[in-house]
Amino acid sequence: MKRRIDQILGNFGYCSRWQARRWINEGRISHNGVVLTDFSSKVEPRELLIDGEPIAFPDGMLILLNKPLGYVCSHESGEGPRVYDLLPPRWQDREPKVVSIGRLDKDTSGLLLLTDQSALVQRWTSPKHHVEKVYRATLDRELDPGVIGQFAAGIALRGEAKVCLPAALTIIDAKLAEVTLSEGRYHQVRRMFAACGYQVEALHRQRFGDIELGDLPEGQWRALPLPAAGS
Repeated sequence: MKRRIDQILGNFGYCSRWQARRWINEGRISHNGVVLTDFSSKVEPRELLIDGEPIAFPDGMLILLNKPLGYVCSHESGEGPRVYDLLPPRWQDREPKVVSIGRLDKDTSGLLLLTDQSALVQRWTSPKHHVEKVYRATLDRELDPGVIGQFAAGIALRGEAKVCLPAALTIIDAKLAEVTLSEGRYHQVRRMFAACGYQVEALHRQRFGDIELGDLPEGQWRALPLPAAGS
């Protein structure tokens, strides 16, 4: 959809609309090889060049981030280092705003998805879609194999009337387990283990739906293709 140049520059986080007029006067904005001079001109964002470079993610973004410990998924700066601080600063000024698809708490590391597509957030976090998440949990003591059956039967969490959906637990080592679940309750993995008498000492998410973290270094991100509508 065609939009005004100053609107495009503002919504994609490049500069304010007032600054956009100055950039245009400086000859920094071009379209189809022609330097633009009218800030009210309407063009397709994907066809616009700024200093010879195209707009980043003109059709929307989906970002895979390997979240380090200590970072929060909030936009509020008072809660500690934010996952958004690991991204290019310009992205924090994009409209629609870049948000996380679900959250990882401060003490959980691993796969985190971020997007500016609200429909995608709703689709992938809605309880009715049962998107699988896979975690590696390090426990405070050796795991009893009986916990596998407890997770498979559904764990009753303290303070909640509804029992968790069945989850798959695989014991990898004496104190290390892999958990696959399809819900996203508050601190769910930690609370499920607590209900079985264990304390989680480290938690790391490896997979979200069909997306795997792979060998992406901690604190780094990479862009993913946007999924087709409905997928």
